[in-house]
Order: sequence, then C-alpha cells, then structure tokens
Amino acid sequence: MSRLPDVFETLLSSSYRIFGLVDTSVDTYSPHADRTKWLLSAPGMVYLQVPPQVIRASVRLESWSAAPPAGDAPWSGAEEVEVHLPGGDLALETIDGGQQEVPLILPSSGLYRMRWHWTFNREGGPFTSPLAGPREPLPIPPGHEEKMNGADQYCLVQIWRTAAGGGTE
Repeated sequence: MSRLPDVFETLLSSSYRIFGLVDTSVDTYSPHADRTKWLLSAPGMVYLQVPPQVIRASVRLESWSAAPPAGDAPWSGAEEVEVHLPGGDLALETIDGGQQEVPLILPSSGLYRMRWHWTFNREGGPFTSPLAGPREPLPIPPGHEEKMNGADQYCLVQIWRTAAGGGTE
C-alpha cells in the first residue's frame, strides 16, 4: 500500500520551452535526449518540454512511499521515467530563473521513478506541441481547471523510490 508522505506546490515561469526537476548535487545541463519525447532525462535530472505558449506553470510534486495508484482523470499528456538521484535534495530549474529549492522529503538518495502528468489552461489556448512534427493544437480535457491557479499549464509529478542507489538507506 502506498502512502503520500510529502507534497510541495509552486508556480514557476518556464523558459526556452522547458523546466526541470533536478538533484542539487548534480551539475545540471540540457540533457542530450530524445527530443521526440516530452520528458528529457539524465542522471539527477528530468526536464519537461512545454509548448511555446506556456509562460507560467503550476507544479505539484508528490513524494510517495511506493508506486501511487493510477488516477482516472484525463490529462493532455503523461510520461514516466526512472532517474538516479545521487543526493536526494531537489530543485526546480529553469534556464532564465536558475534553481528553486524544493523542500520535498525523499527517503534517501537512489533510483526513483517519476510519473509526470500535465494539462493546459483552456482559457489560454490553443497550445501546440514543442516536439518535432506537426504543430496541431494539443487536447485539453476538462477536470483540472481549479488547479491552474492562473497558470498556463498544470503539472503533477509523482515520485517514488524503486531501488537502492548508493545512498544511505
């Protein structure tokens, strides 16, 4: 049975169509990743590509004791990624704004799974994909309007430990 021991919510301004969640013990950089995917990851960091129309994003980070239950709410998009967090201290990072420390409690350093969900503010649309390919409008399912908090995008990130990874257990 999974528990939700910690939550952190914030508003941030994306820059250069990207923002990320990083381990503060890692020298961050723009990962050379598959730009056809929404999530770009490397050890200690995961970045979300965002539509060029997104200026402000409302972000909710959840630290879970085990894999959280799958929700049934519709989203504009969702992806999962596994990432090694060698220090376990997190920050949200944008190119223009630098790092904003995240007081989210993780059990220890190590290997984590992250499930990212996102949707857009229908009042600010249409939103087009930042991925390579056609620039058609992205779907905006109903159901998350109250979470927008005046932002262009709402993002839910669920994090849980999957295996030991060299830290203190």
